[in-house]
Amino acid sequence: MRLVLGSGSPRRQELLAQIGVVPDDIRPPHIDEQPLKGELPRPYCQRMAREKVLAVKASDDELVLCADTTVAVGRRILGKPVDAGEAVEMLMLMSGRRHKVITAVALRRGDRLWQRDVVTAVRMKRLSDDEISAYIRSGEWQGKAGAYGIQGLAGAFIPWINGSFTGVVGLPLAETANLLRGAGYPMAGAGA
Repeated sequence: MRLVLGSGSPRRQELLAQIGVVPDDIRPPHIDEQPLKGELPRPYCQRMAREKVLAVKASDDELVLCADTTVAVGRRILGKPVDAGEAVEMLMLMSGRRHKVITAVALRRGDRLWQRDVVTAVRMKRLSDDEISAYIRSGEWQGKAGAYGIQGLAGAFIPWINGSFTGVVGLPLAETANLLRGAGYPMAGAGA
């Protein structure tokens, strides 16, 4: 069975490799990621993963894996910042507070669709202006929901999480392995 990863994220590829899964092909979908008016973070994230997996062209014998990671402060969805100014706003909003990171995973083979999402509570320490400025200069905020990646420099900003660390990075491995296994994908080693 061929596995198609519907994501250009190198982090998702690295995470899959941790459980011995190497996609046969990579086909990032291109969809409109704008939230609907009044849409809440968790349903939004679930919809994004589903729309992504349905947008990837694949044959009936290919298994397509897509995911979406959404950062939320209350009902507010924090997507990928368009520029440094927006990244600063996001970091200031999360500074000294808890937020949620939701990662939804969708798997499709032919007309069958499997889906799962994981919500992780994350606390960010109170950030100084110097810390925010240095992080913005690093460029690590680019292309990341909520303007940070826990697996990089911003890991020093996160004293506490409750949930899935790999979900915060972008792909909850235990849940993804279970979805793959349930869809009939052969899992080797620790994932078996």
